[in-house]
Amino acid sequence: MRPGILPSIINTPSGSKLLKQLQRRTYPACIYKNGSVAIRRAHSIYDTHRRPLSRDQSLLRWWGARRLGTVQNVNPSGRGPLDEYDERVHSRQLRDDEHQRYIVQSLQDLHDMLKDYQAPKVIRPSIESLKPRRKSLLETFFLREPSKTGWRKLSLHAPKGLYMYGDVGSGKTMLMDMFYDTLPPNITSKTRIHFHNFMQDVHRNLHRIKMEHGSDLDAIQFVAADIAEKGSVLCFDEFQCTDVADAMILRSLLEGLMSHGVVLVTTSNREPGELYKNGIQRESFIPCINLLKTRLRVLNLDSTTDYRKVPRPPSGVFHDPLDLAAVSHAEKWFRFLGDFENDPPHEKAHSVWGRVIMVPKASGRAALFTFEELIGRATGAADYLELMRNYNAFIVTGVPGMTHRERDWARRFITFIDAVYESRAKLVLTSAVPLYQLFMSRSEIDDAFESGRTTGSVKQAEDHEGVDDVMRQMMDDLGMNMKVLRNSSLFSGDEERFAFSRALSRLSEMGSQEWVERGLGLEHKGGLVEKEGWQRVRSRWREDSL
Repeated sequence: MRPGILPSIINTPSGSKLLKQLQRRTYPACIYKNGSVAIRRAHSIYDTHRRPLSRDQSLLRWWGARRLGTVQNVNPSGRGPLDEYDERVHSRQLRDDEHQRYIVQSLQDLHDMLKDYQAPKVIRPSIESLKPRRKSLLETFFLREPSKTGWRKLSLHAPKGLYMYGDVGSGKTMLMDMFYDTLPPNITSKTRIHFHNFMQDVHRNLHRIKMEHGSDLDAIQFVAADIAEKGSVLCFDEFQCTDVADAMILRSLLEGLMSHGVVLVTTSNREPGELYKNGIQRESFIPCINLLKTRLRVLNLDSTTDYRKVPRPPSGVFHDPLDLAAVSHAEKWFRFLGDFENDPPHEKAHSVWGRVIMVPKASGRAALFTFEELIGRATGAADYLELMRNYNAFIVTGVPGMTHRERDWARRFITFIDAVYESRAKLVLTSAVPLYQLFMSRSEIDDAFESGRTTGSVKQAEDHEGVDDVMRQMMDDLGMNMKVLRNSSLFSGDEERFAFSRALSRLSEMGSQEWVERGLGLEHKGGLVEKEGWQRVRSRWREDSL
């Protein structure tokens, strides 16, 4: 139930106009046998001009919100979430909190990207196109079944959505209200619904379509198009998955929505990796978790501060693509990992064998580079080792996807990743593509996979030689493994292919919460004592490895 709504049960006469409207818009189970309906009276629901709605209008709006609550967006002033937050702080409705301001800035980044976003026209599939193609007798016996990589073309122009998770009382509902109520004027329609109600609605529509057209068609695509037509921004409250029926269709449903350019924003009590934990056939749900991690920015709403009382940025250390949010992502992490108070950002020079290495921005033990400044120049292992001796955190911005044309960049970057990993340093990246596409483009993955499949050398369950579980699942989902890499023109030998595989594994480990928070002196881990203890351990490791 949304804040500000006072519940009470009233009976509506079965012949009233309001009941007839509700009967058309809700489930039969909500209607009592005597013809009355149990509904909640909303005393404090307002229209877009802050005028109290009539009793019947309030009831209808509340009832619609429990299902697919699509409404026309009205925000003529173009106010953003940050404006709303500042106003509430000024009027003392909220206390100014640095961590919460970080979250609101992420909402503002998405708001700004949506200002210039025009969702593509939804192309509704025909019923016939969703039915499986009948095979001839020859095809059944002699033609190999095409391998499914699980890849559906997603909209490349849609801004990345948000996945906000936190404990009870972390402000999820307030933040969602703030974002939803201040969407830019060009977003003409928007949808907000509790996730449980959303999935009930989806299952009901799937059942209806299969009853009408048979159970052998892919009804999920049809339902996804129907939802996409209602609004280009879809907001979920309390995203969760506890039912095996939901788990089996969620990945295809979310892919279908994203392929139509729908921007998803959701709140949850759990981080993506904890969804459907210990559920039946959970391995089938892992691709959905990976989709959430790669297509949405994951924000932790639970405030965590270090010994300096500086809040940890809410997002992970790796960000893609290179959008407006990428700039604030790098700035937040540089401020947190550096020491702006005692050592403001400045340029610094280091000498290696008579050559000078310039660090464009340094603060404390953190260094910030663009990819061009660090990798685009003729640098090598000796340069990277010297940087490891002087810094324990690196922020690298503007990392591109590297194909066979940028082979030298790929080799240098892999060498840099190895140096950071061996010295147990922190690494923050903003990249144009997801991690698993850093060294191979989507088209190269497809071509290499098709080449391997044609020759029969590629199998889905191939060993990935050291890639961790999450990255391996992503690679499996794309049909990508070491056999695929052998069909790639980017790497000239098995040693390079192994280095690539190892780099993916190390990037995945360096992006984990355990790696990022280790040695930061976070209060819940021991504060300054934990930081100093980690520095002593890291110094011994660095002496051994460097």
